[in-house]
Amino acid sequence: MIQPAKRKQPRHKAAHDPVKPQPTRLYQKVARALFKEIADGRYQVGDRLPAERELAVEHNVSRPAVREAMIALEVQGIIEVRVGSGAYVVRLPGGGDHPGFNVSAFELMEARLLFEGEAAALAAANISDEELKKLGEIVQQIADENRRPGGTEHADQNFHLLIAAATRNAAVRNVVEELWRLRRTSPECALLLEKARAANVRPVVEEHSAILEALHQRDPGAARAAMRAHLQAVIDHLLFAIEEKALAEARKSVESARARFARSARL
Repeated sequence: MIQPAKRKQPRHKAAHDPVKPQPTRLYQKVARALFKEIADGRYQVGDRLPAERELAVEHNVSRPAVREAMIALEVQGIIEVRVGSGAYVVRLPGGGDHPGFNVSAFELMEARLLFEGEAAALAAANISDEELKKLGEIVQQIADENRRPGGTEHADQNFHLLIAAATRNAAVRNVVEELWRLRRTSPECALLLEKARAANVRPVVEEHSAILEALHQRDPGAARAAMRAHLQAVIDHLLFAIEEKALAEARKSVESARARFARSARL
């Protein structure tokens, strides 16, 4: 008698199955490669590294990836990026040195683009009149801080955290608060933001006003779009801040963004 074939049972993943490692980000590969070249003696203290565009071609990555790699090495004190001149080796790695990575500014901005856009949409449906009034006052505070030499960005942080609180969702608020904590504590973020301030990159009042207007309209789609446009502009400004001609180009970029948002407000 022929026995019926047994049905093949689907294999369920066991709890102890290893988790597949996530691929390394491109900037980390570039940073590790440059670190090894410096450690192996290809470059000595005082040597200038190849230009950003050359490294991008050599490693088959984008120029932003090269910029992030430079920031990671600069945080460790291996290189120094000099505006208008390039990146120079200032210290050779010792035996105990190894490439280390914290949250980079661009990783942080990617996360903010994802979370804060949706937070703005949710806040549009829940924000109170009192909170809208407070946001208007904070936008004015942002303008005041921008006029002060070496001013802080406390008002900018307060603006975004108030929107997160207006979602009425504790999980969303906690995530946004954690992103801003990382912005303060990650050495890579701190270094890039310092460069941005040196290049006169400041929070753009018109971008925050556009977000506030969408919230006033209680329009989740418009609030999401305004927040994402603002954060994408921040990414663009940070990219300019670490260009070799950062000082001139970043100022031009910020003025262009201000003019663009001013024209949009008049439409």
